[in-house]
Amino acid sequence: MARVPAAAALLRVRKVPRVLVRHYRSRRSHPVIELVHQPHPYTRALGLVAVVLLGAWLGLLIVGNVRAPVGPMDTTMTLRPSLTGGTKINVSPLGALELRSHTAPLRLDVDVDQLDPVRSQALVDHPERLSGLQDEVAEDVGAGTLDLAVRSCVAVVAGATGLGLAVYRRPRRALAAGGLALTLLAACGATAFATWNPKSVLEPKFSGLLSSAPSVVGNARSIVSEFDVYQKELARLVTNVTKLYDVTSTLPAYAPDPSTIRVLHVSDIHLNPASWKIIASLVDQYKIDVIVDSGDTMDHGTAAENGFLDPAADLGAPYVWVRGNHDGRVTQDYLKRMKNVHVLDDGRAVSVAGLRFAGIGDPQFTPDRSAAVGGGQSEVLAGARLASSLRDQKAAGTPVDIAVAHNPTAARETDGDVPLVLAGHVHHQEMEVLKYGTRLRIEGSTGGGGLRALEGDDPAPIETSILYLDRDTRRLQAWDEIKLGGLGLTTAEVSRHLPKENQPGAPASTTPSAPTP
Repeated sequence: MARVPAAAALLRVRKVPRVLVRHYRSRRSHPVIELVHQPHPYTRALGLVAVVLLGAWLGLLIVGNVRAPVGPMDTTMTLRPSLTGGTKINVSPLGALELRSHTAPLRLDVDVDQLDPVRSQALVDHPERLSGLQDEVAEDVGAGTLDLAVRSCVAVVAGATGLGLAVYRRPRRALAAGGLALTLLAACGATAFATWNPKSVLEPKFSGLLSSAPSVVGNARSIVSEFDVYQKELARLVTNVTKLYDVTSTLPAYAPDPSTIRVLHVSDIHLNPASWKIIASLVDQYKIDVIVDSGDTMDHGTAAENGFLDPAADLGAPYVWVRGNHDGRVTQDYLKRMKNVHVLDDGRAVSVAGLRFAGIGDPQFTPDRSAAVGGGQSEVLAGARLASSLRDQKAAGTPVDIAVAHNPTAARETDGDVPLVLAGHVHHQEMEVLKYGTRLRIEGSTGGGGLRALEGDDPAPIETSILYLDRDTRRLQAWDEIKLGGLGLTTAEVSRHLPKENQPGAPASTTPSAPTP
């Protein structure tokens, strides 16, 4: 009887391999579903792009720079990610120059590290070499840029590949990241090449100590009449920067040009006492011929504020003024009695510093809550009265060169009747050519918005402009926009701008023509 159970057990052992075979066959025919989340293809693509961008940025940051000699200077050239592109030249300790040289997601940074004493002394000992310095600078910049392009390609590919390998741990994914990084860099380079603007050096933006040296790009007259000098714009700019660096803080003064009339345009001071010191400093530095204030010098236009106006008579240049919507008739009467101040209203014209001005006060006085304001329609009517006066002046043989109104709405009504009209009110700078050829210049707040600037988190900048006009034609040649940090800030920027008719390649004309933006 004991043999029966043993035989049954032996039979079960023999059946085990068959059971296993059937088990694995059933698994092959019915795959087991694994509970592992597979990422969406878009998520994987975004992750790869993030790895590529971060890796490329790290590569540029670590090894993507080139030390290159440029003339007598030692410089460091670097490519940096940027939303606006352009070129930034850092000239420590003088400040920086920014050029709108191209539009691409990459910015070229050029840091002037130091002057090489041997090469600098060679220029001093052999001044005849200065004539060939521009060619030398141009060659050095070209060689440095080519070296930077090669090094940047290696940097972004290595950075993206290395980070891809660390994240994915798969060589194929890492190589894909490196290839994508190289493709993106090539696309950025193509965009920069397509948008390259060699004339950007004629309209640089200065910051730091360089903002006090507008002569770094020459005076307005030479820019207009000697464009052949600017054939090698970048080379000349670097050469001038070299000279500035060599003298450090002893910056060359702006060279006066007898054929240029300099107009300082201010507006919306709003009782900021610091504005008078800024204006006086600019009058002295730029040799200003006349100051034009397009209104809102006050906040409430009351007699109690009149003492604030006293410095206007002693700024070193004639002061031309129109009433703003925060300036009362009391303000206007007080200024009329001051020496060296010319109040414009009702289209009355006056000749100052070789220019003929006409203007009209703002018809609205907003601090007076007891009287209803006229709104936009009253501004249009005021502008129409000013335009009528301009036409009368022209018919009488005494045409007006510059019209002034506080509100841009009124100023626009003079289109076609005057070459240039100045306004303020909106607390930011604009330059616009109107439909019939009149150029409208809107000034920012030279008082940084006044005490009201303290109401916001960020103080408003202090803005003003230098306008350069030809003494013969009395047409605008160039203008410098000056922007200073607001209350509590110490930044400074100066940017040079040219009308298109004064830029290289513009057709020469012996008669004044309608300006273009």
